[in-house]
Amino acid sequence: MINYNPKEWFTFIFRLHKADTVRKLAPLSIALAAYSALVAYLELNVFKLSDNSHLKNIVLMHGLLGFVISLLLVFRTNTAYDRWWEGRRQWGTLVNMSRSLAIKLQAILPEGHHARKFFRNMIPNYAFALKQHLRNQFHPGELELDGHEETITHEKHVPNQLAAQMAKKVQQLYAEGVLTGDHLITINEEIRSFTEVCGACERIKNSPIPFSYSVFIKKFIFFYVMTLPLGYVFSVGYIIIPMIVFIFYVLASLELIAEEIEDPFGADANDLPTDTICNNIRLHVQQVL
Repeated sequence: MINYNPKEWFTFIFRLHKADTVRKLAPLSIALAAYSALVAYLELNVFKLSDNSHLKNIVLMHGLLGFVISLLLVFRTNTAYDRWWEGRRQWGTLVNMSRSLAIKLQAILPEGHHARKFFRNMIPNYAFALKQHLRNQFHPGELELDGHEETITHEKHVPNQLAAQMAKKVQQLYAEGVLTGDHLITINEEIRSFTEVCGACERIKNSPIPFSYSVFIKKFIFFYVMTLPLGYVFSVGYIIIPMIVFIFYVLASLELIAEEIEDPFGADANDLPTDTICNNIRLHVQQVL
């Protein structure tokens, strides 16, 4: 995720970054510029169509469809941002639950008890495992394992394995008399919440916008932009070339940004800062325990 000062907005105009849509749309923009120049040349110089041509009336269609395409893009952008924000809320919940569980264990477990080290490692390990799971990765080097935990294998659901080990450890402490029944109920509820966050994040990742919406919006933008030169060339002449490129840039950029943020758990520039969140969870849990 890119950290920036929103008050210095003027500098953004001239700033290019990895996720900038200008670079992604450059090939199509060049092709559209060539297409617009060809249409303008044919209509003005080859066929020598005048302002009385019926093609000029096609601008009426664009005026009507412009409102429709704006509604579609607003829907698309809002839907994608809702998914991004829901992902941020879930990771915020994970941070709070990790701190809360660590604080409760710090108060309950005796000083120097071996379970403190176990949970000091396993609570942050769950955050790192969830991050890797949502990115379809497995990096055991990010997990702090001291050899007393069960073997973690990537062939199975890694976050579930870690949650199961924590639940098993809690039951063991209850059987040893370290935890009371009230402690067991409270801590089990915290561990269950970890799995709820994982399920919510999986729902966001695995349920993108319906295919029909995505395809229709792309087709709509393409045909809308491709028909613009046919009518507007009579009014603006060869100025239609930069006009078409700019209109396409605006419409297509909104779609590209929506595509990027609707899966907020990756490593793109506009995705959630899950690496930073995981490191903060590890730091805070280690300070508490």
